[in-house]
Amino acid sequence: MRILVVGSGGREHALGWALSHGGSELYFAPGNPGTKDLGFNIAIPSDDVGQLVQWARDEAIDLTVVGPEIPLVAGIADTFKEAGLHIVGPVAAAATIEGSKAFAKAFMARHSIPTASFQVFEADQHEAAQHYLQHHGAPIVIKASGLAAGKGALVCKTLEQGTVALDRMMRQHAFGDAASEVIIEDFLEGEEASVFVLTDGDDYICLPLAQDHKRIGEGDTGPNTGGMGAYAPAPVVDDALLERVRQTIIEPTLEGMATEGRLYQGCLYVGLMITTSGPQVVEFNCRLGDPEAQVVLPLLDIDATELMMAVAEERLGNTRVKCSSGAAACVVLASGGYPGSYRKGLPITGLTEASEQALVFHAGTAMADGSDTEHVVTAGGRVLGITGQGRDLKSALNGAYSAAAEIRFDGLTLRSDIGWRGLAHMQQKR
Repeated sequence: MRILVVGSGGREHALGWALSHGGSELYFAPGNPGTKDLGFNIAIPSDDVGQLVQWARDEAIDLTVVGPEIPLVAGIADTFKEAGLHIVGPVAAAATIEGSKAFAKAFMARHSIPTASFQVFEADQHEAAQHYLQHHGAPIVIKASGLAAGKGALVCKTLEQGTVALDRMMRQHAFGDAASEVIIEDFLEGEEASVFVLTDGDDYICLPLAQDHKRIGEGDTGPNTGGMGAYAPAPVVDDALLERVRQTIIEPTLEGMATEGRLYQGCLYVGLMITTSGPQVVEFNCRLGDPEAQVVLPLLDIDATELMMAVAEERLGNTRVKCSSGAAACVVLASGGYPGSYRKGLPITGLTEASEQALVFHAGTAMADGSDTEHVVTAGGRVLGITGQGRDLKSALNGAYSAAAEIRFDGLTLRSDIGWRGLAHMQQKR
């Protein structure tokens, strides 16, 4: 089988790693230095939908799996399906659930799906937004409605922070078009969890639950990032709570999307906050999370190629997902200065040594230009994801951190407390 993976980050490297076990011929567009060890990198940008569909048709690609949200929101699934090509990912109308947080919040209100109370403001309604903020008080969450690479949600603990956040979005245009609509919503107190649903439009299955670490600093402090690490399974959601999530969130969402003419097929990410009153939706994404994919996929005890093809061919009802009884943990190695400005092109060492101890997924890397030998250098904010596996979370984390210690590049930044909530849950059970 010939499979195309669209994207260039750690999630796409993890997808390729999972798909490589089925013996298929893999292609990545555009891929990264890590994916080239699994197959062939194709010099086509992930958002060039026209060129991608033409290449896939010319090369007789049997299955395409899309990693990032931008091509999905742009309609890559629509284009591939019109060309008669199998693809895993929602059509543009369904991907709007991530492309517009304003749509997602209104959708949840229409279908009585639990989420924080909110108000939406247009970009020119700065004064009204400030008035709402002052009246509502803090803590509060202010979000850019559009795609902002995971950095468009600002938790404001004081009114002063909220005022600054609104100024950044609505006057300084720090998030560009992503903030053409701005959402102000209640701050939810609790513990987050990530639920991943694979659906073919009729049936769905849940993958292992994960927990992300979005903040740059220890103890979940500092600004949001695309994700500094993750682990799975997440003990905050037990079987009883997952059943509640299925009944009150997942099934109403899939049914509501179908009712509104937005049939959802592909992977749906449900970001949850587990509050004292029950699970509430923080956000929806139209694809696998990153870095959650790096811990969820290694726990699947099933041929990933067969699983993805079952989604594409709308026969997921005949598929049963088996999962490992162990745990996986991913530690992200980021560039100094991230999520702000950072340097690129810095040499990376220790990749071979780290790979002997754990899974090393490339995220923001590149090959050095003009080098006689192949040297990998930094090329993004999140550079590498180091995933350890073990019989439990503690051993998985030990493996990840041990391997991460082998990696060197100037300014390397990581959190040393990935999995701290999960470890606390384990301690409470003893």
